[in-house]
Amino acid sequence: MIGVVRASSPATAVRDRVLTAWAVLGGVCALALTVAVLVARRKARVLTAPLEGLSRHCRAVTAGDLSARAAPSSVAEIDQVARTHNEMLNSLTELLRHERDFTVNASHQLRTPLTGLQLTLEAGLAQGDDARTRPALEEALATTRRLHRTVEEVLRLSRCHGLPRRPNPDTPVSQLLREIEERWHGLFACDGRRLEAGALETGDDVRVLGAPVTEILGVLLENAHVHGRGTVRLTVRDLGEAVAFDVTDEGAVDGDASRLFDRGRTGAGEGSGIGLSLARDPAVSLGGRLSLTGRRPAAFTLLVPVRREEARSGSSP
Repeated sequence: MIGVVRASSPATAVRDRVLTAWAVLGGVCALALTVAVLVARRKARVLTAPLEGLSRHCRAVTAGDLSARAAPSSVAEIDQVARTHNEMLNSLTELLRHERDFTVNASHQLRTPLTGLQLTLEAGLAQGDDARTRPALEEALATTRRLHRTVEEVLRLSRCHGLPRRPNPDTPVSQLLREIEERWHGLFACDGRRLEAGALETGDDVRVLGAPVTEILGVLLENAHVHGRGTVRLTVRDLGEAVAFDVTDEGAVDGDASRLFDRGRTGAGEGSGIGLSLARDPAVSLGGRLSLTGRRPAAFTLLVPVRREEARSGSSP
């Protein structure tokens, strides 16, 4: 061995260099992560801002504002959805406008002959002394007045912009039952059938919307008269915040219950054309529900919200 060369470095210096390298790597990673988070947040804002605007627009349309339109954005895919939605809303608005115009025109065309018929019947009652024809004239006049009120209600709804406000219940349930029994008792009696109407533990202070509830129950009683059999029973149950009107007869309901309220559903024991569908729609608009609750015997139940007399005594209209 001629000689030895030994090179050495202090351990503290090596450790400092390693720590410095790790610190530089950690700083670069933190900087890259910060930049990535900032870029991701910016991209997220770019994507979520138009989606939030589209969501606000949809909520406005749901609330009844059909004039709302989705604003354009910087995202091509979201812009395509917004344009498609606006086109659909334009078509829907135009369709509703045509339907509203038709309803207004039809209502105006019906009001004139109804008014003339009502005046003719009133004149006949004032001048006629025949005891045999007087009940028929009174019934025809009452029916004409009900039809006139229905036309006025349809015309009022057609003039509402957006979603119509729901009026307050105004008719006591006991009075409603008496009027329905007086109206339908004779029709069932002519066919040798009975109509029984009564309330189960329902107070006199319970009120419902008289006109639409009367129309819905009229559809159910007409359905029982045409397609049902035997005695027809109309009963009312007090459920606290709502009342249940049960219409039952001794017939049976066949077929698919899920399609019973579809428009055009016809056939004995299965409904009557669009009648049940027309009865279900106002029930939903009242905040209630119309459903089939029995097949043998046939039973339909109408649930509607009520108002107590004492609850409105201190309120202003």
